Amino acid sequence: MEGQVLFFRDTWAEVDLDKIANNIKAINEVLPSGTEMIAVVKANAYGHGDMQVAETALQAGASYLAVAFLDEAIVLRKKGITAPILVLGASRPEDVKLAAEKKITLTVFQEDWIKKAQDFLDQNEKLKIHIKLDTGMGRIGIRSKEELKAIESLILNDERLLFEGVYTHFATADELDSSYFEKQLERFNQMIEWLEVRPRYVHSSNSAAALRFPAASFNAVRIGIAMYGLSPSPEIEPQLPVVLKEAFSLHSRLVHVKKLQKGDKVSYGATYEASGEEWIGTLPIGYADGWIRKLQGQEVLVEGIRAPIVGRICMDQCMIRLPYYVPPGTKCTLIGRQKEEFISVNEIAQKLETINYEIPCIISSRVPRIYKRNGETIDINNSLLNK
Repeated sequence: MEGQVLFFRDTWAEVDLDKIANNIKAINEVLPSGTEMIAVVKANAYGHGDMQVAETALQAGASYLAVAFLDEAIVLRKKGITAPILVLGASRPEDVKLAAEKKITLTVFQEDWIKKAQDFLDQNEKLKIHIKLDTGMGRIGIRSKEELKAIESLILNDERLLFEGVYTHFATADELDSSYFEKQLERFNQMIEWLEVRPRYVHSSNSAAALRFPAASFNAVRIGIAMYGLSPSPEIEPQLPVVLKEAFSLHSRLVHVKKLQKGDKVSYGATYEASGEEWIGTLPIGYADGWIRKLQGQEVLVEGIRAPIVGRICMDQCMIRLPYYVPPGTKCTLIGRQKEEFISVNEIAQKLETINYEIPCIISSRVPRIYKRNGETIDINNSLLNK
């Protein structure tokens, strides 16, 4: 497929599918025997690409997928994913017929929701259900024994509803202080004892809990951030039993290079002033791409050397102070490795005073994603490219 064009701009993200596969395999090796992995691919696989990551995760050892909304599950079905998919968030009861047709598993946590959903299911349709328990996260989920008993009774007395799973979500599994986590785990164990029937899947652990607390694995874990090679939090990273490899990197190319003299200004507001003779390069990436204005001053890698962003970041462009003249067309790395230097997702998160989860998610869809497998670059249809 020589000469195939993937995109028409000089900014792109690269996703190394081999690193995702290796992360999954490494995590699977430290999980208790018999524990299944649910790969979380919500939010376009945390900005990495839903279809490509879903296929990679399933091939690497995951047996189930999870998304946030029904829309995301339907997109995966349309793209050819046939594996089980769990919707972790709320769905509308009037949409259960579509979920049943697409063999998509829904999360339930309200008695009234079950009663309304029953009106939309045909007699011969089957809908798989996981019950969500709120053990202390305070988002969605059942909190009382009475609620759980009522919902379970409705499910067990309707042949169209298949009680496949029960789960909760930990609020502090990524913190050094495990006291609140332990309270939630104790509460979850108590609540599942209230059930008349123990379903096939019992799961509570996210990435942090799965890697730190084997007792909370039950028979399935939900792996999200760690699958992409990112630690759930910087403070627990030394405790992790596996070395995670970041799969996401972000790159651009210089489209213009100019020499400034002392006193020359750069960008909106003329906030940056050259202190002497300086080489300034322009990159075609800006806040509309998710490279937001607060990243002014963040360094970019040029020929393995750190070069700071100067002046305000524009909607579509930003400027960097080069160490010396570098020709237009030179590749620059905003996230990732060049030679001996490395800019991690965590570094960008720290600059933005946020968590690493947010960084690949905010890199907008107008930044094309390029995928690598076995050292080769593939396009969005998984065809090898000759570059």
